[in-house]
Amino acid sequence: MSRIVYVNGEYLPEDQARVSVFDRGFLFADGVYEVTSVIDGKLVDFPGHAARLDRSLAELDMPSPLTSGELLAIHRELVARNNVTEGMVYLQITRGAPEDRDFVFPDPAETPQTVVLFTQSKGLVDSPAAQTGLKVISIPDIRWGRRDIKTVQLLYPSMGKMMARRAGADDAWMVEDGFVTEGTSNNAYIVKDGRIVTRQLGNEILHGITRAAVLAFAREAQMQVEERPFTIDEAQAADEAFITSASTFVMPVVSVDGVALGDGKPGPVARRLREIYIEQSRKAAV
Repeated sequence: MSRIVYVNGEYLPEDQARVSVFDRGFLFADGVYEVTSVIDGKLVDFPGHAARLDRSLAELDMPSPLTSGELLAIHRELVARNNVTEGMVYLQITRGAPEDRDFVFPDPAETPQTVVLFTQSKGLVDSPAAQTGLKVISIPDIRWGRRDIKTVQLLYPSMGKMMARRAGADDAWMVEDGFVTEGTSNNAYIVKDGRIVTRQLGNEILHGITRAAVLAFAREAQMQVEERPFTIDEAQAADEAFITSASTFVMPVVSVDGVALGDGKPGPVARRLREIYIEQSRKAAV
């Protein structure tokens, strides 16, 4: 059965959805997005995603076309119409489709923004990867300088995932000036002597919504957290490592550039944080 998607105020079968060839998201990657997880048919961390969406729009001088309440209603409607028990809701907002291609921003009073949402049904809680862990490689970070804005400019992260696949790995960690910034679509962490280390917030990384929740849970559990850059050498010498994202929650990493971490299996800190995150998310989901 075809999914029902949302395009500019309409709920449509996916094969009937259309966006203009002049849309600036298509021509210039002039847009932002969010991905919100669904567990038990409910939305995880929705307020955080809505707040980050508003921030991303503001950083690109785009107005917010819908209120948080309106977005929540659309998310819930799509989850219901598509019978999503577990998976994700993808949201994308672009600067819209002016009459012709032009580098200059169109007048927002004359060119309405494009708003698109769709669902993806996918098992998240019982992911097999959480039992085996991920293998990552390192690649240079050559992205633009405003990674804190969640734009649809995802070509290099896609290339990074393909580099990892060709190397027999699952994902890539990006390195700039000798330090890990983040994964291709996730925040990166190492654990040494019980201390969790992850890069501090800044323009260099995405301000992960799952990251914020996981670090808060870690501190509540009396775990030590150190927010600072770390190197690949540090990662390879770590006891364990993991990533976080809306679609993976807390996912263990078991090797970096071919070097096994610890005993080569998911570590206790990552396993415990994943349990806590899923348990707390189920309680707070809307």
